Amino acid sequence: MKLAQLQQLDGASLDRQYNNRALVPDFAEHLARWAADSAQARTQPCTLDLAYGAGPSESLDIFPAAGPAKAGGAPVLVFLHGGYWRGLDKADHSFVAPTFTQTGACVVVPNYALCPTVTVPQIVMQMVRALAWIWRHVSKYGGDPSRITVVGHSAGGHLAAMLLACQWQRWSADLPPRLVRNALSISGLFELESIRRTPHLKPDLRLTSAQARKASPAWLPSPGVAAGRGQLYSVAGGDESPAFLLHNKLIRQAWGQRVVPVCEVVPGLNHFSMLGALVQPGTRTNSLTAELLA
Repeated sequence: MKLAQLQQLDGASLDRQYNNRALVPDFAEHLARWAADSAQARTQPCTLDLAYGAGPSESLDIFPAAGPAKAGGAPVLVFLHGGYWRGLDKADHSFVAPTFTQTGACVVVPNYALCPTVTVPQIVMQMVRALAWIWRHVSKYGGDPSRITVVGHSAGGHLAAMLLACQWQRWSADLPPRLVRNALSISGLFELESIRRTPHLKPDLRLTSAQARKASPAWLPSPGVAAGRGQLYSVAGGDESPAFLLHNKLIRQAWGQRVVPVCEVVPGLNHFSMLGALVQPGTRTNSLTAELLA
């Protein structure tokens, strides 16, 4: 599929492209496994529900690196969940932490308010506040604020790209230009105009055309490595819809190979199993994450 084709799809066709639960019949099994594994993860050392802002959903969980503290602190993995900006919760994604804490990373999982209570651009700004809080405070939990990698799935992959492009010093003068050192987008969404027109998402997202353009990473200027920002790795599953595979290609086309050096399709994985692969040592997605954290 090409962008021009995506832009011409009618509502029913867009629903078929973006309704991942319809595309993956066993999606409920994935969600149940995430919930069970997340409950188990929270029995390990962690600090839950730290406020990064004043809103009721503006909190985050921190899972410190296992083992003795490292001089200078551990690399920090910030995980941003998906759910089309309208569903799921940080508590559903604690399962991401153990694989990486056991290999020496500090894992932070923020929450954000959900549409239609807020808009997608407002969620982006919530994540800006969360990352600023993490940069200022993560050293208290054994993390190195100069080594922050953001990993996001689906809508979280969109947010990861937006954070990589953020001009941090316009937000606060004390923040470094490269607050986010690198990012990984798993099955991310990079243009929101087609999302805006998708019938099963419309009632909750309520995106305007202006909001869709403002919050589409593919329509933003390339962050630019030379400008002091990091790189984005973008991956999608080979069994995902043509629209998701297009989004994966689109961000490299928009930002260039220097900023997006990895743009890959992982064979045999769907929208949900792509996230499961993140925590399985030896998979491509897990290895790419370890590479960014190194």
